[in-house]
Amino acid sequence: MKVVSLSDYQQFSVEKMKKNNIFQTERFFCDVYCFEPGQEQKGHIHGEQDKVYLVLEGQGTFQVGTEKQVLGVGQGTMAPAGEEHGVKNHSGQRLRVLVFVAPNPS
Repeated sequence: MKVVSLSDYQQFSVEKMKKNNIFQTERFFCDVYCFEPGQEQKGHIHGEQDKVYLVLEGQGTFQVGTEKQVLGVGQGTMAPAGEEHGVKNHSGQRLRVLVFVAPNPS
């Protein structure tokens, strides 16, 4: 059994948002996305995958479809397949987000 501690997944990059993989199978993946202030995951679409975002640290602006909302620690949202989605760290603090995607797009 693989046991993880979310506090171990805190690698950030000054160049761009950093993805830290926790679990991955042929059916799904689970990452922690780490954003420095001002970094973003530009809006994009997964045609066949649903994505769940859960905020672990900080706060960010989350887009699903045409809606945008600021989410903080303990809050989350889902982007259904076919909906444009993205995240921006609009704050002056770091943002860490737990992300689940199924089925795995790779």
